[in-house]
Amino acid sequence: MYSVIMVDDHPLLLRGLQDLISAAPEFEIIGATTSGAEAVSLICDLQPDIAVLDLAIPGMGGLEILRATRNKRLTKFIFLTATISGSQISDALKLGLSGILLKEYAPEELLNCLRKVANGGKWLPQELLSRASLTSDEATVEKLNLLTAREREITALICSGLSNRTIAARIGTSEGTVGIHLHNIFRKLDISNRTALAALHVRYMTARGV
Repeated sequence: MYSVIMVDDHPLLLRGLQDLISAAPEFEIIGATTSGAEAVSLICDLQPDIAVLDLAIPGMGGLEILRATRNKRLTKFIFLTATISGSQISDALKLGLSGILLKEYAPEELLNCLRKVANGGKWLPQELLSRASLTSDEATVEKLNLLTAREREITALICSGLSNRTIAARIGTSEGTVGIHLHNIFRKLDISNRTALAALHVRYMTARGV
């Protein structure tokens, strides 16, 4: 069973979301709050498997909660929001966000989103990633141009969802060497995870008109 914390500043919606999730046997709600500051305390104290955050909470919203709890690597984070901008998507992906779901789709898709993230996947609809790519600029392109040809090749394979082992077999090298390349890619781009790399890659390809 996966533990979940819910954070939304609308009490009625929060109650409805709790009821929806509680009906699924594989999830357990261990905390719920309308306060961003309290959310940080709950996440740090309870270390849930998944935290579902509203982006627009007065005082301390989803991005601020994500920044404050970014070292809680055992917890996966999902944004459940009415609206989100391209720059907010890019910032959230850099902080390791695992999923984004618009509230209008919540009744039908929330459980599917939770299940995918719980099983180690990402819930990042292409239309939202495309929105993030609209914020691309010359600085983004310049960052990707810092990569060597081999690093760009590995970046493209990673963004196709391949594991280090599969990439190593495909390009004829060792898994350890792929790991070293990935470390160098993260360092050059000032990011820390594959999700952020995927977001940058989308922006890079869009800027190039690919």
